[in-house]
Amino acid sequence: MPAKSKAQQKAAGAALAAKRGEQKVSELKGASREMYESMSESQLEEFAETKRKGLPEHKDS
Repeated sequence: MPAKSKAQQKAAGAALAAKRGEQKVSELKGASREMYESMSESQLEEFAETKRKGLPEHKDS
């Protein structure tokens, strides 16, 4: 499932970097921390590879 907003795509990218050991887990906050804990690396890749063009900055509730 692709990301629905730019913010979601960025959070997935940060969580993916932590899963791969490229970033410290302790540096994650909020949505990226939750994504790190609840999603697999393949799920995070799918969200993170979503193109940002045409996505809203934040998802509507």
